[in-house]
Amino acid sequence: MPVIEILGLEKTYATGLFRKQRKHALHAFTLEVYEGEVFGFLGPNGAGKTTTIKLLMGLVFPSAGSARILGLSIGDPRVHAYLGFLPEQPYFYDHLTARELLEYYAQLSGMEAKGRARRICEVLQRVGLDGSAETALRKFSKGMLQRVGLAQAILHNPRVLFLDEPMSGLDPLGRRELRLLIEELKAEGKTVFFSTHLLADAEALCDRVAVLHAGRLRGVGAVCDLIGDAGRVELVWRGRNPVAMRPLLLETHISGELVRGVVPEAAQEEAMKILRCASLPLVSLTPVRTSLEEYYLRQTQSEAPPQEVRA
Repeated sequence: MPVIEILGLEKTYATGLFRKQRKHALHAFTLEVYEGEVFGFLGPNGAGKTTTIKLLMGLVFPSAGSARILGLSIGDPRVHAYLGFLPEQPYFYDHLTARELLEYYAQLSGMEAKGRARRICEVLQRVGLDGSAETALRKFSKGMLQRVGLAQAILHNPRVLFLDEPMSGLDPLGRRELRLLIEELKAEGKTVFFSTHLLADAEALCDRVAVLHAGRLRGVGAVCDLIGDAGRVELVWRGRNPVAMRPLLLETHISGELVRGVVPEAAQEEAMKILRCASLPLVSLTPVRTSLEEYYLRQTQSEAPPQEVRA
């Protein structure tokens, strides 16, 4: 069932000297995110990703359209009890320790005093900060502050998580740990909606993704459906590169005695015949798939106005 329902959501701002011009930060679009789904929101800077998340969190108000989370309007204060939020650039009181900060947020979210200390210890351990619980935040690196932000987002055990660029500031180990944490949250039945510029993370984590460009929704779907087959085949063989093969090759890479060649799918049989005739052993044959990066670039670099996308 849909956990997040976006219905024609739109945001415009007044600009100019006398604020008479209207700028579309987000054009109207419709989107559904389902329960237990990890949903990736992709797009370049200024695409409207953060604006969308702020609208869903009730931090700014839409110019048109509406949205519901868990069946409640985003304007209903009750919905916030079920949401966790990590902004792109979190700011915390830096004189507090990590434990004191989480104690403060636990009280704000209405957590009962009984079991509060145990829950704080649990989330600090989950984000890898159990050894820095008593350290003042002003001594934390950017990556550590990002971990604290994630800890406060999951502290009250929300059903839906909004993470705005959660990988920002994390080293490769931190990114891997965060990916594992998101997978654990999904296994617990939570819905995770996150924006990112790191397409490899989105491809590895997401059930579905949406691409936003210039405030317009360009495409939505499962990663495997969006990227599809590229209509090319990669052959790897040992030995030389036969002259008869060269007109077929779209790409060639030679490493020692191994030759890797990419040919159109329609030329697969002819390429294999050339290798057999030349007595060159075939090591592997693999269909080439387009990457999420290629799909993303097609959507964000296209000059044509996008068609209406619904999902």
